[in-house]
Amino acid sequence: MTGPRALWVVAPNRAEIRPASAGQGVRLRSLYSGISRGTERLVLRGAVPVGEHTRMRAPHQEGDFPYPVKYGYCVVAEIAQGAQAGQPVFALFPHQTWFCLPQDAYTPLPDTLPPPRAVLAANMETALNIIWDSGLSAGDKVSVIGAGVLGALVGYLCARHPGCEVTLCDIDPARAALAHALGCDFAAPQDLPQGQDVVINTSASAKGLVQALDIAGMGATVVEASWHREDMVALPLGAAFHSQRLRLVSSQVGALPPARAPRWNFRRRMDKALALLCDDRLDVLISGESAFDDLPDDYPRILNAPDTLCHRIRYD
Repeated sequence: MTGPRALWVVAPNRAEIRPASAGQGVRLRSLYSGISRGTERLVLRGAVPVGEHTRMRAPHQEGDFPYPVKYGYCVVAEIAQGAQAGQPVFALFPHQTWFCLPQDAYTPLPDTLPPPRAVLAANMETALNIIWDSGLSAGDKVSVIGAGVLGALVGYLCARHPGCEVTLCDIDPARAALAHALGCDFAAPQDLPQGQDVVINTSASAKGLVQALDIAGMGATVVEASWHREDMVALPLGAAFHSQRLRLVSSQVGALPPARAPRWNFRRRMDKALALLCDDRLDVLISGESAFDDLPDDYPRILNAPDTLCHRIRYD
């Protein structure tokens, strides 16, 4: 077998396929990987803040920011050796043709989950963590601001709670069809309902967070699930913030919520995320597909297109 090849970001808005390290452990052959538009666009532009270079490293990344760097973290592969050969698995790994990992670093897919959809696993894991942090309960009125892949998955999970009234919000009116396909109502920012029990901001914008505080009801929880890099965000913490007794909560997938930590670990959370993907409706979040060998030409276009959700990479 020839050595593995991976996608490397080598300069602003330029990527190349280059040789890469295989790692150690069980050999895995890539079937699909998923492009995470928000994070990978920062990497492609060389815009990862210097102070975040360590925290932003992807599992099994090669190279250092800004360039050259091998990046990515959503790969569906199959075991290529031994008694389990052919078993599809999910792993946090950059875009690469094949690689090796210890057995505890990948997760077998459920039998009912098609491998092409499993590229959404990292996003679903994050969405599940956000739901836990929100304290969502049956019957709540919920608004999710930002209808990218993460926001759409959060809305989808919220809508599965009995009696919840879920509104997915985005500045792009074309996202209404996406919201309805996942069981949510849709609203433009100016039409969001007031008096919400839970508001979740996944828009990565300060305006989204300000609006989340504005539509929250008395004693409601506002979850900030976006990452604002090193930017300063001005919030209206006068006005009704105190009189409404609002609760502002951060959510980040790198740690389990304290209330879950005694019983859950990362492996159990990933198992559950994969199980939650066993719904054909979630295929609507795959907005396109490219062959791995076409990535150097396609990658900048994919990341710079505002209508990109999850773009899937196929390894033939």
